[in-house]
Amino acid sequence: MDERQFGPWRKSTRSGGADNCVEVATGPDRQIGVRDSKNADGGILVFTPGEWAAFVEGVRNGEFDL
Repeated sequence: MDERQFGPWRKSTRSGGADNCVEVATGPDRQIGVRDSKNADGGILVFTPGEWAAFVEGVRNGEFDL
């Protein structure tokens, strides 16, 4: 997937402006791109809207809490 198809890239306001977090952007067909802010040219992970929604729901429900 061509990274130029995604944008604008956003990161959490909780990151405090640091470069040690992930960024997300919307791309073609509402796909969600995720990349490492420290390595913006290092590639992206791409998720469908359904996959992203399931992930966000899991985070909200504490599914990934340690």
